[in-house]
Amino acid sequence: MTARVATIIAMTALAFIGPIVLRSTRAEEPASAKLAHRVLGQDRGRVVLRDAAGQVAWEFPTPRHTAHDLSALDNGNFLIPTSNTTIVEVTPDKKVVWTHVSKPKPGYTGKVEIHAFQRLADGRTMIAEAGNRRIIEVDQDDKIVKEIPLVVDRPDSHRDTRRARKLDNGHYLVCHELDGVVREYDDAGKVVWSYKLDLAGRPATPGHEGHGTEVFNALRKADGNTLIAGGNNNRVFEVDPSGKLVWSIDHDELPGIKLAWVTNLQPLANGNLVFGNTHAGPGNPQLIEVTRDKKVVWTLKDHKIFGNDLAAAIVFD
Repeated sequence: MTARVATIIAMTALAFIGPIVLRSTRAEEPASAKLAHRVLGQDRGRVVLRDAAGQVAWEFPTPRHTAHDLSALDNGNFLIPTSNTTIVEVTPDKKVVWTHVSKPKPGYTGKVEIHAFQRLADGRTMIAEAGNRRIIEVDQDDKIVKEIPLVVDRPDSHRDTRRARKLDNGHYLVCHELDGVVREYDDAGKVVWSYKLDLAGRPATPGHEGHGTEVFNALRKADGNTLIAGGNNNRVFEVDPSGKLVWSIDHDELPGIKLAWVTNLQPLANGNLVFGNTHAGPGNPQLIEVTRDKKVVWTLKDHKIFGNDLAAAIVFD
C-alpha cells in the first residue's frame, strides 16, 4: 500500500469513526502525544481506536486472540481477525458484514493460521495461510478464486508467514518468519526476488526479547526499494533491488529506546515512517515515528490501553 492510499483510507475511516465515542478511558499521555495521532490497534483481546488525548473512542472485542494484521477499508469498515483462522469485516457500529474462515486445504490435516490479509482494489481479499503454505484470493462470496503456493524451507503452521501484501504489479511480497526470508512471488507463484536476513553482527539469543532473523513485515517503495521490519532482528531497514542495505535503525540507535520485535510499517504522507516495537516491555514505546534522518518525532507509550503485544496497528493523522 502506498503512503497516499494509506492516508486516504485513514481519512475515510476516521470520517465514520469520529462521532462514535462509546466510553472514555484516560491513558498515559507522553509529551509526543501533542502531534495528535489517533491509533487503531489490537491487543488485550480487543481492537481499540485510541484518540490523540489518550482515550478509547471505539473498540471491538477479539477475545483470546493476538492479531498480526489489521485493515481500515475505504468504505469506512475494518477487517479484523477474531481468531487464528477467522477474519471479519466490521462496520463502525460493530455490525459484521463479511466473514472468512480458513480451513486445511485438501491433503493437509494440520493447523492453519492467518497472519496477513488485504482487501484488494477489485473487491477480492488476499489471505496468507500458514500451515496451508499458500496465498489465496477470495471473492465477496468467500469463494477461492486464486491460489498461489508458497516456498517454505522450514514448515511451521505458526511461523510459515507473517505480513504479506499484493503489489501494484500483481506480485506478492511475503515475509516468511521462520525462514528469515522476504520473498516476492509473481502472478504465477514463481519467486522473482528474495532477501535473507542476517544477524547484523550480533549473536542469536532466544525469547521475545532476544535476537534472531524471524522477519515480520515488508513494504515495497515506489522507487523499488524494500522496507523491512525485522521482527526479532530488532531493527527496521531498507534494501535496494540488489539487496544492498541503504538505510537502517538498529536496536539501540534511538536515544532512550530499545527495539525488540519490529512489526508495523507505515510510511506517512509527510515522508516519516511509523514502525512497531512489540514485546519491548513497559519501558519502551510500542509505536515510533521517525524522520528519514532518524529523528524521533512521536511515540506511543501507552501500557494501559495497549500492552506488550501490539503487533497490528494503524496511525491516523
